[in-house]
Amino acid sequence: MNEWEQRYQTGETGWDRGGASPAMDYWLEYELTTPARVLIPGCGRGHEVIELARRGFDVTAVDIAPSATAHLEQQLAGADLKAEVLLGDLFDYVPDAPFDAVYEQTCLCAIQQDQREAYEAKLHAWLKPGGKLLALFMQTGAEGGPPFHCAMADMQQLFSDSRWAWSQGGVQTVPHSNGRFELGYILLRQ
Repeated sequence: MNEWEQRYQTGETGWDRGGASPAMDYWLEYELTTPARVLIPGCGRGHEVIELARRGFDVTAVDIAPSATAHLEQQLAGADLKAEVLLGDLFDYVPDAPFDAVYEQTCLCAIQQDQREAYEAKLHAWLKPGGKLLALFMQTGAEGGPPFHCAMADMQQLFSDSRWAWSQGGVQTVPHSNGRFELGYILLRQ
């Protein structure tokens, strides 16, 4: 049993709000105004997958925890919605075609920090030129993890302006009930 499946089995899912992130409402109003092809890596139970599928988006969701993807598939079936749900390691995922957008919420803060550069390369490869990375950067203010702190100076270095254009406006602060919060940005793939 992998670490993330064990967390689902023992109920250690503090990142799961029980519904879509409040950032999703903003992004659907201002950034994803028409249905597009969207990838959600590390989708967990897939609250955002459900919301996007409900609004007509072509959604692909990837997670490594079998119980999370099984839950998501049940939710989709119960709501008569369609999305591609894949069980597997996102570092092994290679899509047939690039995506219009990637919704990154709790994946970057969950992976080991020495995997961040490889993850950034995957995000870049998954998106078509001009595609949108809807990124929520976890702010824990603490050492260790997961979740690992995503210091903004580190994020700006990781997502360098040679490969990404950072949004100038629309930065969101998205609180969690545990006192942590995320900073939401839109990055365009160069």
